[in-house]
Formats: sequence, structure tokens, C-alpha cells
Amino acid sequence: MPLLELRNLHVAFGPVEVLRGVSLSVEAGKTLGVVGESGCGKSMTGMAVMGMLPLTAKVPEGEILLDGRDLLRLSKREWLDIRGQEVSMVMQDPFTSLNPMMRVGNQIAEVYRLHQGLSWKQGREKAVEMLHKVGVPAPEESARKYPHQMSGGQRQRVVIACAFASQPKVLIADEPTTALDVTLQAQILRLLNDLQREQGTGVIIISHDIGVIGSVADEVAVFYAGRVVEQGSVGQVLKSPAHPYTRALLEAMPKRGMDRLAQIPGQPPDFASMPQGCSFRPRCSLAFDRCATEPGIIACGNAHGSACWLASPERASAKT
Repeated sequence: MPLLELRNLHVAFGPVEVLRGVSLSVEAGKTLGVVGESGCGKSMTGMAVMGMLPLTAKVPEGEILLDGRDLLRLSKREWLDIRGQEVSMVMQDPFTSLNPMMRVGNQIAEVYRLHQGLSWKQGREKAVEMLHKVGVPAPEESARKYPHQMSGGQRQRVVIACAFASQPKVLIADEPTTALDVTLQAQILRLLNDLQREQGTGVIIISHDIGVIGSVADEVAVFYAGRVVEQGSVGQVLKSPAHPYTRALLEAMPKRGMDRLAQIPGQPPDFASMPQGCSFRPRCSLAFDRCATEPGIIACGNAHGSACWLASPERASAKT
């Protein structure tokens, strides 16, 4: 059984659906990479798993199963026990994730106090240990600092320390390296991987950078217009992409010797006025008549699927 599983998840704001039947899963000790352009529903999926959707959002259909328990059926009180303890999240901007009026050591200590019942003194001692573990220099001194007194890379390490302090079953990392230079990106990704191996955490890394996903993930889910359009192992999806959108993302990656980056023509669709059929159809050079009907995920290999009629000609021709 997967540690975390989303089944046919829909999220809507009024009549407008921004997640349209998302299904994905992650196992303990494994990393799922979620990739796609801005606004495709990646972060909204993470917020749904955390129970942090905006008040105006509704979930008309679907399940979010953690160890077989549907999180969507939890009360607000039950969510307080789950969030931060069994499911944690590393936000995109570490500066806004931390309390600017509180020393970073106390912020980590608060996690131990709330989720493990430690005293403030015990929590601060554990906070220093965690700062050392995540590679923050001079951890005892750093624990007394405020967020603005630390570099961006150090703040991100503090946020990761907060997230892993409660030893969560699932960690969601939303664009964890966006604001960092290449060297710091590699360090942060290596840190996430080391902590994951140590604790057996299932990790979901959300990114618009398919190169980052390829370097850290075991499985990949490619999002487009609020749904998963391709999923499978890293090797399957990145080496043998079956959806035109995935291929376009790979072609747009910077490569040595390139004079100009490839571009995906057009713009992602407006959720309020989705095109008929396949949502990628208006931007796809391979579109044909059958694309006027939106396909489900079509198997195109072992545990590899794509929401494209061209993914498996044999299966596609058998469908009506």
C-alpha cells in the first residue's frame, strides 16, 4: 500500500475546477517529483494534502489517503494533530515561512514541544542538534539568531529542520531551491535526500524545473491544466516521454552549446474556459481529430501512463 495516495482529487473555486481528477501516490522512503508550468495545480495539490486550501476552495470529489485514512474526512481538531507531525511542508520562500520575531532555535523547539511533548529546554537542545544535522554553521550560535540575520540557504535549512523535526511520514517540498544559486540548490537537495533516507520519509518535490526532478525523484507526475498528463518512473518519463507536453518541457531545458532555448507555443489554458477535449490540444503540433475528446491515462509501459491518444496506438485504436 502506498504511504500517501490521491484518488481522483478535484478542487474547485465556485464552478471553476483547478484540480481535475488528480491521482498519484508516494511510498515510504521514495521521492515523487511533481513538475509542470506555473499555475498548473502543483502547489494546490500540496496545499490540499496539508489541509491548507483557501476557505473558498471546495473538494467536490476525491480522496487523500495517508496510511489508508482519508484526510478529507478529518475534523479541524484532527488536522492539528496530523499537520506538522505526520505531514510536513517546506514552502517556496523560507523567509515568509519563518516567524521574523522569533529566534530560529525557538521555532524548531516549538515543533518538538507541540508534537513530542518536550519542554522548552529539551526542545532547544534538540533544535541545536537538528541545526547541526542540517548543516547550519555554529548551530548553538545560529539557534539564537532571527531569520533576517541568516542567509537564504541557511534559512532554507532551518525550514527543513522544522519540517523533519517531528519525523513526518510525508514531506512536501514546494520549489525548495528556487531562490538559491546552483551550488546551494545541490546542497539542499542532497540534504533532503539524506534526511529522507535516515527517517524513511515519503517525499513529494514540486518544481517547474524538470532537471531538478530528474536528479532527485524516483517517480514523476507531469501536471498540465490541473491534471496529471504523464506519470511513471524517472527513467521512463524523462528518457521515453509519451506525452507531447513532457517532450516539450524536456526540449525547453538548457543544454550545452544551445544558442536559444526551445519554447512551448501559446499559453496554458484559462481554467474558467477550458478547451474542448485534450487541454494541451491548442499548443500541440501533433493534435488530430480524436484529441477533441480528452483521454484518460493510457498505459504505455510498465507503471508508465500518459493522457495522450498517441501514447499507445494499439490501445487507442481499440477505444471508442
